[in-house]
This record gives sequence, C-alpha cells and structure tokens, in this order.
Amino acid sequence: MSASKARLILVPTPIGNLDDITLRARHVLEEVDAVVAEDTRVTGRLLQHLGLSKPLISFHVNNEHRMVQQLVQRLVAGERFALASDAGTPAISDPGFLLVREAIKAGVSVECLPGPTAFVPALVVSGLPCDRFAFEGFLPPKKGRRTRLEALRNEERTMVFYESPHRLQRALQEFTEVFGDERQASASRELSKLHEETVRGSLHELAAHFTAHEPRGEFVIVVAGKQEER
Repeated sequence: MSASKARLILVPTPIGNLDDITLRARHVLEEVDAVVAEDTRVTGRLLQHLGLSKPLISFHVNNEHRMVQQLVQRLVAGERFALASDAGTPAISDPGFLLVREAIKAGVSVECLPGPTAFVPALVVSGLPCDRFAFEGFLPPKKGRRTRLEALRNEERTMVFYESPHRLQRALQEFTEVFGDERQASASRELSKLHEETVRGSLHELAAHFTAHEPRGEFVIVVAGKQEER
C-alpha cells in the first residue's frame, strides 16, 4: 500500500535522536522519487541510518527562490518528492513554505506527516501554561528585533522563541528589559539528545545561569505571558 498519494510530502525528521523517525516517514522516504533536503549531508546521514538510498535535491534559504519553479514543474510532470529540513518539521523556522505555496498554486497535492518539532517538547516541559501560546520562532538577528519584542510586551499567552547559542545571552537580556526580571521562563537545549537540558526560573535567573555556564546547542526559550490584571 502506498504511504501517501500526494506528490509533495513534508517529512518531519528527528531533532536529535534518529530513532524518533516514524514508520510512516520511512515508508514515504522509501517510495518517493527524490528527497528535497535543506542540507543533503544531514539528510543523507538519516537515509543511511534507515538503509535507504534516494536522489537528494538541495533546497535551502540561499537557493529556494531560484529552485522553486523547477521543482514545481517536476511535481506537475508527475514526480513525487519528500521535503525534509535538517531537523523537525519543514517550513517551521526552516525552508519549505515557498515550495508548499507554489506547489498548491500549481494544483499539486501537498501533505505533511505528523512528527518531531522542537518547540512542542520544550513548551510542555517548561512548566508554563501551554493551552494557549504564541510561537515566535527566531527573532530578527539585527534590524527589527526590539520592535518585535515591544509588540509582545502585553502578550498574555506563553511565548516560544528559537535562539542560537551565540545570541542566547543577548536574547535573555532583551527579554529581561522588555518583560521584567521576574517573568518566569525556561530554556531547553539538545532536545532528545544525550545532553538534553532544561533550565527554569525567572529571566534574571536564566541570564545569570548562562553567564556562568557557556550556552551550547540550539535553544528553545519559553517565556510566560503577562498576567492578567485583576
């Protein structure tokens, strides 16, 4: 039985532990004509782990605008592609949105498999309310960063951010300035890997912790929303 009839299938890939790949994802990767990958080296290692060999097509932030129409034409012509980012669900703070949008415009059937994404486990283990939340992903690295945070000053939902290790301390300092020293938060890194860690406390406490301990690995920062005034 075919794993999917769609021509473009978004395949979430493990965020750390390769054994987190689903059986259905493996079936799709086995059946498609090619795998569109953010980094062919990373996806190649996953395929090797699964004992699969497939043509790999490089598709990332630096070539997606150049490649998208070529890929759509091949989809329209009848080829079936899996789209995979380096880790997690494609198009969530990763390349993929552009190809999905243009494939839909061209009448191509698109499907996304359920699977790993970093912010869900980080949100759940934060200990902060997760019934309502705002996913912000990566803040702008330079221009517009403070403006984005100021727009969130009165956000009452729990907020979720992605951040790189070399900008973590800057982010925590900016969060402290906008949301206040005592706003509760958590910072998770290396999710599903051997050195997985979540640090919880006030923004002031998190900033102090990562001043004393060098940040390593990609981070998910979860920040409590502003408490409703009573």
